[in-house]
Amino acid sequence: MSDNGCGFPAPGLHSFLFAPIATVGGFEFNKVMLLSLITTVIVVGFFWAAFGKAKLVPGKLQMVGEAGYDFVRRGIVYETLGKREGEKYVPLMVSLFFFIWIMNVWSVIPVAQFPVSSIIAFPAVLAAIVYITWLSLTFKKHGFAGGFKNLTGYDKSLGAVLPLVVVIEFFSNVLVRPFTHAVRLFANMFAGHLLLVMFTVASWYLLNSYMIPGAAVSFVMTVVMIMFELFVQAVQAYVFVLLACSYVQGALAEHH
Repeated sequence: MSDNGCGFPAPGLHSFLFAPIATVGGFEFNKVMLLSLITTVIVVGFFWAAFGKAKLVPGKLQMVGEAGYDFVRRGIVYETLGKREGEKYVPLMVSLFFFIWIMNVWSVIPVAQFPVSSIIAFPAVLAAIVYITWLSLTFKKHGFAGGFKNLTGYDKSLGAVLPLVVVIEFFSNVLVRPFTHAVRLFANMFAGHLLLVMFTVASWYLLNSYMIPGAAVSFVMTVVMIMFELFVQAVQAYVFVLLACSYVQGALAEHH
């Protein structure tokens, strides 16, 4: 019985906790880690199969691979960074996009039924990769003094408000940016999974309590949530990579 006495097994934080599948030397390997590992194998395996023996006249798998690669390259990287500057960052952005997308899609796959991105550690590591890349490019492009100006919006023409602007910009760019980059992805997938679990569990609960009309409504909402989640999953991968490209663009931009 639940705490409210109605017997409804309401989803909560426990829905994001999994018992270890195996323990090796004190290290616990659970379902989420397994899904992330499978995601890596799928992404690497797919592009290896698609482009490992690329042909002038592409087969079906190569065509799908090229379509996905070009979507990220032309639709995100080129649009943000331009072809000349952006080409060298295409592999990173393609990898991020498809890794995040597949991690999200597990939410609606039977048996798996869990978005890996709803565990904050995974978005945090991906955001850290982007963050390190961004900072490295900033100081490599502008040097220490120029990099500092780039990060803080340093401009002598601001006069008396310059110190305040420098503090705000430094806090926003160096401290808040990587946090929001990770949390945006995490929060969307966390909330989406929670809603999906709620409607799914409610459908079974209402059906077993003979409230057929309520179960039907809940089932319809489950289907609607699945369709909505499929959309959100792709959008979140797109937004994460778009922001990553915008950070790189900012690092490469000339400071005035």
